[in-house]
Amino acid sequence: MRVMPAPGAREREAESKGRWVNRVWLSRLSFLVLLLLIWELAFRLQLWPGYIFPAPSEVLDTLVYGLIRGYFLIGIWGSLRRLLIGYGMALGIGLLLGLLMGQIRTVKATLGLFVLGLQTLPSICWLPLAILWFGLNERAILFVVVMGAVLSIAQATEDGVRNTSPLYLRAACNLGARGRRLYFAVILPAALPSVVTGMKMGWSFAWRSLMAGELLYALPGLGNLLTMGRELNDMSQVVAVMVIIITLGLLTDRLLFSTLERLIRERWGLLRSDDQG
Repeated sequence: MRVMPAPGAREREAESKGRWVNRVWLSRLSFLVLLLLIWELAFRLQLWPGYIFPAPSEVLDTLVYGLIRGYFLIGIWGSLRRLLIGYGMALGIGLLLGLLMGQIRTVKATLGLFVLGLQTLPSICWLPLAILWFGLNERAILFVVVMGAVLSIAQATEDGVRNTSPLYLRAACNLGARGRRLYFAVILPAALPSVVTGMKMGWSFAWRSLMAGELLYALPGLGNLLTMGRELNDMSQVVAVMVIIITLGLLTDRLLFSTLERLIRERWGLLRSDDQG
């Protein structure tokens, strides 16, 4: 017999969630304002010279000017295009490697050991090799982005596959699941939390690898804008580009990865009230 919720229970729950979301956003806004006040205070105390430590208003003026003139937009598009291409390649290769390492012992004992060792190598170390192989061009940067992201994605996917609960596997086998059905109906869904974690880590490593490559090669992108700001001793442009990178990272997390995590938690009945903020 289905139990009906008490009258007004859903309304009270929705109201409680709404109050929680409002508190979360209020605390975030308050924290941001506090950071800006501390920043402005540090500037007015002149702890560092103005050309090294710009005021928030100077950074805002530079940000608005760069967006209006369009060169920040060109830099954002150039970096995002390379990032999406490199990350897409890394995601496909990393998922395939992780699934193979998680299911085949020989691959785990051989290629898995190689992946684990390479994961300790900073992604910037791939840049000299990429320049020697591809030359100083965009393909070298894409190679660095792929190598920076693919290993963490593969490792997280393998961990998710190998850490599937034996209880799930035995229960599925008792119900008649075998082979491909067992794999797609039990193992992959159970590994999704680790896969999403690996995707987030891979995205972060891809950004770092991309910036490292763009700092050293003059291509339209955010890394090149950072280099120009450094060479022109324009610290407000450097900080403005950093703000853009942070904003893009937060937007990606909120719109993509947090949404995926919330859907997975909801599917497994693990969604909490603080996941709504």
